[in-house]
Amino acid sequence: MDMGMRRDVGMSGDADSGGDADAGGGVESGGEQVVVVGAGPVGLWLAAELRLGGASVTVLETREERNPHSKALTVHPRTLEILASRGVAEAFLAEGGRIPSGHFGGLTDRMDFGALDTPYPFTLALPQARTEELLEEYALSAGARIRRGHRVTGLLRQRDSVSVRAEGPEGPYELRAAYVVGCDGTRSVVRDAAGIGFPGTDDTTWGWLGDVVLDSPPEGPGLNVSTTEGGLMAVPLPGGIHRFVGIARDDVRAEPPGALTLEELRAKVVRIAGDDFGMRDPVWLSRFGNATRQAARYRSGRVLLAGDAAHMHFPTGGVGLNVGVQDATNLGWKLAAVVAGGAPGSLLDSYHDERHPVGADLLESTRAQTALMTAFTPEGQALRAVLSALIATRPEFSRDLAERVSGLAVAYPPAPSVPGHALTGRRAPDLALAGGDGGPGTGLFALLRNGRHVLLDLTGGSTGGSTGEWDRLAAAPVRRLTVHSAPLSAPHPDWSGVRAALIRPDGHVAWASAEPDDEALLGAVREALAAVPH
Repeated sequence: MDMGMRRDVGMSGDADSGGDADAGGGVESGGEQVVVVGAGPVGLWLAAELRLGGASVTVLETREERNPHSKALTVHPRTLEILASRGVAEAFLAEGGRIPSGHFGGLTDRMDFGALDTPYPFTLALPQARTEELLEEYALSAGARIRRGHRVTGLLRQRDSVSVRAEGPEGPYELRAAYVVGCDGTRSVVRDAAGIGFPGTDDTTWGWLGDVVLDSPPEGPGLNVSTTEGGLMAVPLPGGIHRFVGIARDDVRAEPPGALTLEELRAKVVRIAGDDFGMRDPVWLSRFGNATRQAARYRSGRVLLAGDAAHMHFPTGGVGLNVGVQDATNLGWKLAAVVAGGAPGSLLDSYHDERHPVGADLLESTRAQTALMTAFTPEGQALRAVLSALIATRPEFSRDLAERVSGLAVAYPPAPSVPGHALTGRRAPDLALAGGDGGPGTGLFALLRNGRHVLLDLTGGSTGGSTGEWDRLAAAPVRRLTVHSAPLSAPHPDWSGVRAALIRPDGHVAWASAEPDDEALLGAVREALAAVPH
């Protein structure tokens, strides 16, 4: 396809005009329910989630082609659970490398992900470019439209819509939408146009990245070195390339350095690791700073933010892409429910209320890791040694860190109108469930694939089973609800005694109860369904 042509791809992959904008610009008639700005992992996943909820969506992306350079390489356990909850994890698992541990601040001893309560007790090493390609295939198959080569320049907000001003290969135009979501990175045009503040701190440290060929690569799966001269990590990538990522002692400064060269990279690696490993033929050389910022709010009326547009930080631990995808998973079902008319617009306020604290925790964690990665003094090296030893010798400490970094520890505050339970707001594991009416069993993640709330009747049929009141609840005027009446087929310690639970489309527990009385339990189920938007 000619690079100057408009690229507007629909579900079938065919070119689509996407409206009535003429070559000279104009306002497209009809518009969309949602326009997503940015076709990175977050924007693509959000588009797929919106389509799953029945919302029409167009994604606008400045780039004509996908960026071949992969900033991110890591898919964390909670993100894999989310992919599995939509039935698409296998494509990622088939290509990524499974790493059963993770680092915190580049410490020598690594967190053991094998101790985590998840079907995916590992991080998946997969270049971002391939992750984006898989997510784009999924979003297109779901019916999202993706326009590449379309640069958003501003917004015009009306009472009941937002017009996105953009420049495409055929000229400037406006695309009207009910809602707009900025997934357009740390320099978000959407965030600026909406007047949303982005407070935080400026760069004081500069990391570097080099994808190079090595004639004498280090032995083993990777390299992790920390000395008083700096710290670096090296990992193999597909295609015979190795990636070096690090910070040297002289990189701790506010002044921005110039472009990274192979000669500078080689000198830094030799100074820290004592060897250049025969590096040559760089594929990509880059620098990045530790400026840390968070959007003051994730929603401003009909404009919302997700991913890097909502939070920026030093890229330690490979968490940014994952938190962004989890932002999109929280937002997608809510926004789809609102535009479909099945939920009030106030439901979108819960997106900010739930995800802003997660972003703040992300910033705290990456700042702490940056401090460890720049602890180059003898005292700093001693601190690193002490914390590293704690990870190695205190399994509970290692697990707590791993749960936090992996996203498994995220819990949302329960809605004020929902009776409290210890599980409410927490992420639900892939519970093993017996089959209804004696059929084959299933896991909870499989029940979430249609993007609906899942009501679990774990009573074993004592309240009427699948032919009784639970089916009447499922048939009631509730738009998006799956009812599964069967007990757990394998025990789970946190779920002992739970007799019913309502699971949100994003996999978090909206309501749970251990009420022993059958009639009282059914009454509580009705109250929960009435109180929880779905």
